[in-house]
Amino acid sequence: MPLNVYNTLTRRKEPFEPIHPGKVGIYVCGPTVYGHSHLGHAKSYVGFDAIIRWLEFSGYAVNYVQNITDVGHLTDDADEGEDKVTKEARRRGLHPMAIAETYTRSYLDDMDAMNIRRPDVMPRATGHIPEQIACVQTLLDKGHAYEVNGAVYFDVSSFSRYGRLSRRIVEDMDAGARVEVNPDKKHPSDFALWKRAEEGHIMRWSSPWSVGYPGWHVECSVMSQKYLGETFDIHGGGIENQFPHHECEIAQGECATGKPFCRYWLHNNMCTINGQKMGKSLGNFVLLKELFYTGHDLLEKTFEPVVVKHFVLTSNYGAPLDFSNDALKAAESGSYKLRDAARELSRAALSGSPKPRAEKIRTALEDIEKRFTDAMNEDFNTAAALAVLFDLAKQSGAWISEGAGQEDLLAADTLMQRLTGDALGLKWPSPLGGDAESSNQDDLIRLLADLRDQARKNKDFALSDQIRDRLASMGVQLRDTPDGTKW
Repeated sequence: MPLNVYNTLTRRKEPFEPIHPGKVGIYVCGPTVYGHSHLGHAKSYVGFDAIIRWLEFSGYAVNYVQNITDVGHLTDDADEGEDKVTKEARRRGLHPMAIAETYTRSYLDDMDAMNIRRPDVMPRATGHIPEQIACVQTLLDKGHAYEVNGAVYFDVSSFSRYGRLSRRIVEDMDAGARVEVNPDKKHPSDFALWKRAEEGHIMRWSSPWSVGYPGWHVECSVMSQKYLGETFDIHGGGIENQFPHHECEIAQGECATGKPFCRYWLHNNMCTINGQKMGKSLGNFVLLKELFYTGHDLLEKTFEPVVVKHFVLTSNYGAPLDFSNDALKAAESGSYKLRDAARELSRAALSGSPKPRAEKIRTALEDIEKRFTDAMNEDFNTAAALAVLFDLAKQSGAWISEGAGQEDLLAADTLMQRLTGDALGLKWPSPLGGDAESSNQDDLIRLLADLRDQARKNKDFALSDQIRDRLASMGVQLRDTPDGTKW
């Protein structure tokens, strides 16, 4: 089954055909670094991590570009108001670049904790000011922009396809519907390419029109085309940025080059908390660091980063996702079941008996891989792919109980590691720190489990409970089963 993706531009699923066979260029809108990452960032970047990983798993050479917005993201429709980074810098009494550096590191720490693949290129808006000025000048020269009092605006009436991505008609966009009308604009929907810096504005650069700074939209157009070419394969981002941000990117990019901007638009949906839209003003704004480490009033407990990643993968990237304590606890239970099955399979594969391959296991593994592939090729359906992994976990447990041969168990273990690790990026922390597959570590846990079993036989329940509790404090859970103690 070929890879099919839902293209927001055409509103339908389409076979994915890159511009250059075997190669994919993808740009994903990165964070505006004025605060710590929150649940919405997890929803977005876990989803795109699955997309990037599956493209690479499928054999594509991927050039993945994700920007850092460290200047120019304004507060009202990204066109008027105060730059968010500058606003936070003023609140804290710091230079805006100190804010940008602090929260860029924080964002990367959170993404690393969830084992999210880092981009190949991570350009910053402040590092590409000359290219943005050149793009604005090109748009002016071609009659797609105009300058007023040191500011430059894009003329949406000059681009007949404006509104095609978001299905909005320029004539129907009411003046002042979302922001106060700017009298300098010819049309309320015209958007800023360059803004003149007011007195005291720190982030400023010289341009032919004024000392100022770029608008948000032009940053992404310039950086995506610089590193991926004038026309590239995939542009990803949040559905909330479809308009005006992505619509404006298309207008700038195509008017500047005269070529199509991007072939496939993939939009991730938003997350809610207990059925309610997430927002600081509503008091339900949960940061990832609170979710992972420190806790939050809305959370009953903290959750490991891999559990949060697992939870996000239980829904399609394009579907909304509701975070709740119950949903997270269910994801935690499922994630740990998958983890335990994978570890048990790895242990069994190391000690299995030499037997010929069983045809039923070979056939079952081929079917599992095909079903997983079909799920991911259907617009990256991670929820269906996870269901296939749980089926593999169930079947592998049965094969171990039946005494399957080492070659079969090694084949099953290899497939489990490829699909959980390479394809989905699920990485569970080691119970004792270090390599989760360390034979010394497994031997130590096995020794302690055996000592506990012996203590129980001797009715020394105090010692048995002590061993169990000490292991639990290190993240190792012992379970008594009909087949003996498992962990």
